[in-house]
Amino acid sequence: MAPVIGIVANPVSARDIRRVVANATSLQIADRANILLRVLAALHACGVRDVLMMPENGGIRAHVERGLMRARGNGASRGEDIYPALHTVSMPVTGTVADTHRATAEMRRAGVSALVVLGGDGTHRAVAAECGTVPIAGISTGTNNAFPEHREPTITGLATGLAVTGRVPPHIAFAANKRIDVSLNGGAVTEMALVDVALVTERYIGARALWRTENFRELYVTFADPEVIGMSAIAGLLEPVGRDESGGLMVRLSPDGTSRKGITTLNAPIAPGMMARVGVTDWRRMPAGVAFVPEVTAGSVALDGERELSFTERDRLSLMLRDDAFRTVNVAAVMRHAGQNRLLTGTPVPVAADF
Repeated sequence: MAPVIGIVANPVSARDIRRVVANATSLQIADRANILLRVLAALHACGVRDVLMMPENGGIRAHVERGLMRARGNGASRGEDIYPALHTVSMPVTGTVADTHRATAEMRRAGVSALVVLGGDGTHRAVAAECGTVPIAGISTGTNNAFPEHREPTITGLATGLAVTGRVPPHIAFAANKRIDVSLNGGAVTEMALVDVALVTERYIGARALWRTENFRELYVTFADPEVIGMSAIAGLLEPVGRDESGGLMVRLSPDGTSRKGITTLNAPIAPGMMARVGVTDWRRMPAGVAFVPEVTAGSVALDGERELSFTERDRLSLMLRDDAFRTVNVAAVMRHAGQNRLLTGTPVPVAADF
């Protein structure tokens, strides 16, 4: 069967309070549609002829369809078609994260070969919760984008197309990713995070997005990258941990960023254009498969930069990191393989002569 690609494009990502308190970007609907058109053109160039898209009321699909119509009109006289056929998942639209969960589950059941996701960390987390073994190709269009790597969408589309059409071996095309499971009161997994879990003293969810560092107490990350923005940046500037390494890092934070005995003061980029002084009392590795019980007794749990759960002294909170939790398209590895083997030239790599 010819591969079908699923597309989840969040029309409301990058619209939280960090646009006000920091200098976060907010992409317009037309910008998101243009990103998607670049991805679609690249997928078509690799032989993908059908895509299945999440429905939304933000207007992304309408802009995309206008772009498809213009392209068909311009290429009609030459018999050209540069885009795949666009289909929509049949489901009601609520305008909430439930749309992402349901659309992802429906696409997985429909047998898509990969999921291209436009959004921030929260959107990718929602997709990862339902994608199963279907790999994700992430594109950054949110506020804090620690999980999806920053890259030209055309290249992400090319890599996805090459991967799903079998022109790149699976062990090169796809990469395993980690996640942290959060359990409350010994029950099943309550929530999960792809990048970081932060425990803060505020008990209310409120605006959800994290930006007031004086309330931070504990931080758990799947990877610690000093090149990213957000909570993971705090860990990355203390002890980098790669995406492809087993386990993560746990950091304990002090109530303020003042320098005193036993406190390491860190100046970290917690949001676009926002530097914050953070006091660190301790940090250590977080091995995979080991349950961590926080010292914080009450407050709220932020997952990938957004508060999602509150807990009190009567609750029991547990966190566990899992290796190999889901897969992504390894764009860098795919494109390197494509260049080394001239996959886009139609010319085989010459065999080295024996001397």
